[in-house]
Amino acid sequence: MAKVTIKLPDVGEGIAEAELTEWAVKIGDEIQEDDVLGTVMTDKAAVEVPSSVSGKVVWLAGEPGDTLAIGSNFVEIETSAEEAAAAEERMAEEESNEAPAESEDKPADKQEEPATKASPAKPEKATPAPAPAKPEKSSVAATPRTTPLASGDRPLASPAVRKRARDAGIDLRLVAGSGPADRITHDDIDAWIAQPQTAGFGSGRVVIPRTDEDVKIIGMRKRIAEKMSISASRIPHITIVEEVDVTDLEALREKLNGQHAKERGKLTVLPFLIRAICKAVAEQPGLNATFDDEAGVVHQSGAVHVGIATQTPNGLTVPVVRNAEAMSLWDAATEVARLADAARSGKAKREELSGSTISITSLGALGAIATTPIINHPEVAIVGVNKMAMRPVWDGQDFVPRRIMNLSSSFDHRVIDGWDAAVFVRKLKDLIETPALLFIDE
Repeated sequence: MAKVTIKLPDVGEGIAEAELTEWAVKIGDEIQEDDVLGTVMTDKAAVEVPSSVSGKVVWLAGEPGDTLAIGSNFVEIETSAEEAAAAEERMAEEESNEAPAESEDKPADKQEEPATKASPAKPEKATPAPAPAKPEKSSVAATPRTTPLASGDRPLASPAVRKRARDAGIDLRLVAGSGPADRITHDDIDAWIAQPQTAGFGSGRVVIPRTDEDVKIIGMRKRIAEKMSISASRIPHITIVEEVDVTDLEALREKLNGQHAKERGKLTVLPFLIRAICKAVAEQPGLNATFDDEAGVVHQSGAVHVGIATQTPNGLTVPVVRNAEAMSLWDAATEVARLADAARSGKAKREELSGSTISITSLGALGAIATTPIINHPEVAIVGVNKMAMRPVWDGQDFVPRRIMNLSSSFDHRVIDGWDAAVFVRKLKDLIETPALLFIDE
């Protein structure tokens, strides 16, 4: 037997360290090549680290919440001598491909050697028996554990699975996992819900008394906490709430969707608001900016990069619609939908989650009458969209039903005066209430 050390790979250009958010395995687990070992996070992007060999886990680096250096030892796996040798050859080949060549001759020599050695390794790897292991496990997952986990033991599950279990009132200590190291998956939750009456523990709906629990803030939630702390402590906010009549805008939106939704996609309110922001900041470039408070410099951006606050299973992210000023309504709608899907699935790239110059936040149908948005540091402005509602409005002769929506906009009062903030909000109101202005170049 031999030991192979899996190192924390480079998870992004310029990244020196990453936070360990979750282990998918534990010491003593038997794993297969390509099984997920754990998840690390950097700049709001979660990355799963796979195993390069099959074998037994004998050592893990740290606990969730720890910060690990790129290239440091991550997991140690006990495996056969043949597997270890093949793994070392692969890692050596990868390093040689990534490292800059010192001369023209050396790369050729390095590539030739792994090529000759790697060829016999493949037949040896093909010897392990076929692996219908996962289907077998999923059939077991429909049944509960024979005994629940102790109160101090934490079942392995992703944050999304834990949230789903909480929402459904399912105690994960009762659910048998089908993933590596008995990791509980969405399929296991589905199986549990499909067969709620199980032997030994009743329905599984919170049958074990709840106990007090200290939850460590790690991963995405930690990043959000740090960001909000910076914004709240360093930025003196001024918030303006303005009532906006969106009746005409909604009529235009419905008409455009009726004519073009099939071939161009459906429009929401967001593309119209993005266009309104682009036109408004063209007159007030100081609001499409970032503030380096340490250097005392406000950078006014020529392009409008709109951050869209998006709720995901792992927390709040802000994907960025770049160069929004150059987009049509449908271009903006398509990009917003694409970025939202990427953020919710965890596939958004680092460059898609940074670089915004002004942001929009919306609670959608859950929105209240008014909110107090927190500025996305280092930006200087954020526009909050509240719930749309039908309200009676006096037109001078009678009360008429109108669709009303409040905009709650916050500004960095260090660099944005209240008057300028009010002018900006008024401009947004005029553009939204008279949507034809959105399409006129002044």
